[in-house]
Amino acid sequence: MLRLHDIAVTFPNGVRAVLPVNLSVPKGQFLVLLGPSGAGKSTLLRCLNGLVKPTQGDVTVEGLGSIFGDARTLREHRTHTGMIFQQHHLIGRLTALQNVMIGRLSAHSTLRSFFPLPRADRLLALQSLERVGLIDRALDRADQLSGGQQQRVGIARAMAQQPQIVLADEPVASLDPATAEHVLADLHRICREDGITAIVSLHQIDLARQFADRVIGLANGRIVFEGTPSQLSQSILDQIYLAAPSRKAAA
Repeated sequence: MLRLHDIAVTFPNGVRAVLPVNLSVPKGQFLVLLGPSGAGKSTLLRCLNGLVKPTQGDVTVEGLGSIFGDARTLREHRTHTGMIFQQHHLIGRLTALQNVMIGRLSAHSTLRSFFPLPRADRLLALQSLERVGLIDRALDRADQLSGGQQQRVGIARAMAQQPQIVLADEPVASLDPATAEHVLADLHRICREDGITAIVSLHQIDLARQFADRVIGLANGRIVFEGTPSQLSQSILDQIYLAAPSRKAAA
């Protein structure tokens, strides 16, 4: 269970990126954050692994407690939390396999990571590529792959961590609709098979309806909807996408 307790973020320029949010995410749930650009989805998502430290509030994980309690707890949380980015964040000159093996670095000490990783890690990376249908491209450079294939490598890299939680920040925003659906289907399937909790930010309403167990609608940094995909009526979508902006901090 992942819990957000009154999480809020105000940037130094006074913009309130996230207003106080309380949220519980059960183990194994595929949760979609839905909303327009600037709604606070990415900021909220990055609070969940400490890439952004909230101005107020806390994030707790069952078995760990507060992820901001100390550096060791945050490091432990990140070890078990995979991150998938919109722009892949792959190293183009490395092979798909080498990029996936980067996901194994957190399982080793800093000193150990300077040496070739164990054979077991290589096998796990190959298995992760096989699960996203790219075992035949394992030795190809990442910059020789299509956008959809690169994003699948990003998914495989996250899965090589053997995560308990996966955070995906607009993972299919740069892909065409057909490829986006296939990539998100891969992520959804693997999370289902492994019982992984997934929190995914999306723009695409149709993909949220197709894959989400639960949807959180964000507008202007606040939750304006929480429910099932079947409850995404036009009036709800208007609340999410047509809300008037009000992001400056109070004087």
